[in-house]
Amino acid sequence: MAKPRRVSGREAIRALERLGFVQVRQRGSHVVLRKETPEGVVGCVVPVHRELAIGTLRGILRQAKVTVDEFIEKL
Repeated sequence: MAKPRRVSGREAIRALERLGFVQVRQRGSHVVLRKETPEGVVGCVVPVHRELAIGTLRGILRQAKVTVDEFIEKL
């Protein structure tokens, strides 16, 4: 498994949109993304910060049920 690099919130949102997520709403600096899957609806919240901490990014990917390798491929 690859190690995630530091990315901005906007870069993370763009990569997740390439993976099929759709922006549902935004409140302040937090964007809610959602994706329909055969198992059900998967959602995640991404803060629009200049740089996301590695732990925050890992939490976002865990919520979205996306591997680090899939995410890096779509950056």
